[in-house]
Amino acid sequence: MKEPRIIVAMDFNSGEQALELAARLDPGLCRLKVGKELFTAAGPGLVEKLIHAGFDIFLDLKYHDIPNTVASACSVAAGMGVWMINVHALGGRKMLSAAREAITPGTAKLIAVTLLTSMDQDDLNDIGLQGSPEQIVSRLSLLTQDCGLDGVVCSALEVKSLRQLIAPDFNLVTPGIRPLDNSVDDQKRIATPSQAIQNGSDYLVIGRPITQAQEPLAALQRINQEIESLA
Repeated sequence: MKEPRIIVAMDFNSGEQALELAARLDPGLCRLKVGKELFTAAGPGLVEKLIHAGFDIFLDLKYHDIPNTVASACSVAAGMGVWMINVHALGGRKMLSAAREAITPGTAKLIAVTLLTSMDQDDLNDIGLQGSPEQIVSRLSLLTQDCGLDGVVCSALEVKSLRQLIAPDFNLVTPGIRPLDNSVDDQKRIATPSQAIQNGSDYLVIGRPITQAQEPLAALQRINQEIESLA
């Protein structure tokens, strides 16, 4: 069986909702992302239940703090048995390196967030970051790779240019994915599943198009078929 490339964003405020949806999905077709809202509501116990149900878990807590604090958090997260953990690349080289050293090789993947997909040029101007989103993402991605992490979270619109800069085995995880018949919601830098895969994304983070579908498994299967048709 092929490795699942879709990561379903479990953006719920209760563990019960997450478990109900997980029961309607297939761990052979997707992985699951547990973010701040759900983790705050349900904690490590839910993560354990989802892993027990057969799902690989991307723990999306975007750690960003002093190096020692982030390293300790990453070590604990990896000990939970999750598949992937993320930190903020804007935490800098010392923080990224400390996080990398805290995780035993061959256990959890460690990736970094470059820029949130909700941010555009106006947002960057507001906070004083110089350069275009693409330039900043490239800079942070090269820093992340240099620190030995496994990949970055980035917009599908930046994937194509990144593929020319980074190693082939450096993972590109892409949120902001919306099938053509779905609304963009609060995302600004978005792409369809086909566009993201063709540009070079390794994993696609998809939330509402699956989680709010009348038949979540059917929606997941349709997107997987779209991806496989490109092979």
